[in-house]
Amino acid sequence: MKTLALLSALLSLPLVPARAQDLSGPDFEFARDAVARGEILSLAEVLARLQDSHPGRVIEVELGQDDGMLIYEVELVTQDGRLIDVELDAATGAILDLDEDED
Repeated sequence: MKTLALLSALLSLPLVPARAQDLSGPDFEFARDAVARGEILSLAEVLARLQDSHPGRVIEVELGQDDGMLIYEVELVTQDGRLIDVELDAATGAILDLDEDED
């Protein structure tokens, strides 16, 4: 449910100029504020880019941090039924890692 709230909040936010990062507060508030500051792309934009290269149905999205970099972690089912996990740079939308579940 938390993921759905984050997804909904991020889909509705525009980009604006950047400022300092504040990691306090609930995830959806942090994500909303980071998009508003221009530190990260909106989830809608990131998912649209991902659909261009890896079409499928999004199962889960998380916004995390790795070595100081904000990362969208997206789990999706491809059109041919494969489950993949994709890590994207939240600031640029670039794919950083792609893993296919072997289950």
